[in-house]
Amino acid sequence: MRTSNASALTRRTFLRGTGIALALPWLETFATDDLKANGTPKRFVSIYHPDGVGVPIRKDPAWKDWSWFPHGGEKDFQLTKVLDVLEPLRRDITIYSGLSHPAVRRVHGHSNADQYLTGADTKGHGPYKNSISLDQLYAEHIGDATRHASLVMSTNGGIGGPRGAQTQSFNREGRAIPAMNKPKQIFDLLFVADGKKAAGRLARSKSALDLLIEETRSLGRKLSKRDQETLQQYLDSVRDTEVRLTKARRWLDTPLPNVDSADLHLEAGPAEAKQYFQSMYDLIYLAFLSDSTRVATFQLGRENGEGPHDLLSKAVGLGGAHGLTHSVKKTNGWLNLGTYNRYQMAEFGRFVKKLKDTPEPTGKGNMLDNTLAMHGSASSSFHLSRNYPIVSAGGSNLGFNNGRYLQYVNLLEDGSLPGAGVISDAGWRGTIKEEDQPLGHLFVSILQRLGVETNTFAGCTGTLNRV
Repeated sequence: MRTSNASALTRRTFLRGTGIALALPWLETFATDDLKANGTPKRFVSIYHPDGVGVPIRKDPAWKDWSWFPHGGEKDFQLTKVLDVLEPLRRDITIYSGLSHPAVRRVHGHSNADQYLTGADTKGHGPYKNSISLDQLYAEHIGDATRHASLVMSTNGGIGGPRGAQTQSFNREGRAIPAMNKPKQIFDLLFVADGKKAAGRLARSKSALDLLIEETRSLGRKLSKRDQETLQQYLDSVRDTEVRLTKARRWLDTPLPNVDSADLHLEAGPAEAKQYFQSMYDLIYLAFLSDSTRVATFQLGRENGEGPHDLLSKAVGLGGAHGLTHSVKKTNGWLNLGTYNRYQMAEFGRFVKKLKDTPEPTGKGNMLDNTLAMHGSASSSFHLSRNYPIVSAGGSNLGFNNGRYLQYVNLLEDGSLPGAGVISDAGWRGTIKEEDQPLGHLFVSILQRLGVETNTFAGCTGTLNRV
């Protein structure tokens, strides 16, 4: 798209060249009535990891270092070795304990991922019915303002099956929305124009950006100094992501042998798995920076599953991800599960810091200030469908007050969380000494601060106190 004057440029403008379409980030030089009407973007992203986290009981020697939940109070909490990678972001995060969806508290964690963002009574067996997910409710509200209403991603891709979802997103009818899991597919969705020859041209080029140099230079002469820096940072991020996803492609493109997952030996090794993980996060970042969407979900595997997401645990030298949760009583069991959970948090932290380090193109703080990023699971220790391990980051311009550990159940005398420190997989059937607070109240708080006029979600009325 060639533009003859500045007034023709809007936030929906794309740089175009030989089948490539690169959405422009927000640029102050071309602020329009549309920008003034919509204001600074409000973004939401949910990251889900299956199989819960490590929560040793207080008397276990591993409790001090390898419990996922912090120790201490709201402000003076101490992060264990699982979450200490987030210490540099301490003022930007909030950690929650004692939240879950009431409808499925008696369901085994393996059957619970489907309802994490919906709160629906999906049950553990029998007839299955889901409802709209938090992300899609917000997408209905804001989706028309962007090229894509939402970005739905997972490591395994597709939808999976009832109670074995491979996507976190469900539409208003409760139908699963297929997730994309190939970085190249997502990159093309964001940056490659329609046309059968476009992908071929891109494959033969050194970089998609090589096809846009002339257009970029022409545009650059019209930009303010701040916008020139913004555009350069954006183009550099696109190029870096493109290079990384090219390296990561071998990880997914290598066929999985039809053998027991414990014996998988794929050509793609830990380096490619790490490249893949970072590429997926970087694609969310670019989608937000270009304002291609303001809503994203990313699921890191399938409950009780095998396949691609197992390689994420192998990227840090461990066995299959699901098996780690059943081996905590073995030598170094809690350490191994904690190390994997720590890796998940480290990559989440890298993504959060990237948002924080990027000035908001509209000039109002940084991108993290206007983004609520949430990382969590629908079960805690030993697949207990209570006390979901959730951490959120950012959203200060949306009204979120961070740097806190919010506990919604009272600690027992020994300092452990009621019902969280079970000692075997049979614990999910046990008697809970105190009920969690409904997670739906937090979701009402999130929706309201994103600008959605509602006071209910998943049967819950009202917001979550102290948020």
